[in-house]
Amino acid sequence: MSKAWPLALSALLLAACDKAPAPSAPGTAATTTVAAPVHDDAAMARYDGYGDMRFGMDDKAFRHAWQGELAGTPTTDGSCYYLTPKWIKSAADFGFMFEQGRFVRYDVGNAKETAPGGGKAGMNVEQIRTLYGDHVEQSPHKYEAGAFYLRVAGHDSGVLVFETDAAGKITRWRVGVPPQIDYVEGCS
Repeated sequence: MSKAWPLALSALLLAACDKAPAPSAPGTAATTTVAAPVHDDAAMARYDGYGDMRFGMDDKAFRHAWQGELAGTPTTDGSCYYLTPKWIKSAADFGFMFEQGRFVRYDVGNAKETAPGGGKAGMNVEQIRTLYGDHVEQSPHKYEAGAFYLRVAGHDSGVLVFETDAAGKITRWRVGVPPQIDYVEGCS
């Protein structure tokens, strides 16, 4: 066997890499499809979980991924419960919901956190509509007259829900999976 064949094979491979794409058939336009981003890797809030924690994780895997102190106690009967980071001053500010021992939702009631897509507590309905466009579904608030829920289906199985007050200002938001995302009283 000749020692020149590896050199010839290398040249052939390099030439193949340098070829321009084939032109489109006459009368058709070449198209390139670009997928929309699922989430911002720098953001903690995601449609499929929070940081390294993903919906569906059990309590043990969740705690391992969190790597910090959490307040709250799992239930023994599989019912709904919340875990909150130790740095939270009020459970209404931030919490992770579990049901049947699985992470299913997180709730945010402060303006520090940013929802997937850029929404925040303190924004108004029009700002949310500008960010999320036609993906926003509005429904009346269960308890507050003139207030609304703004539901945004995520790119994964997760759903984002903003709550407004009667003036149209976002007071809190949550991300989770059905049916738990729709528990308006949390675990109550």
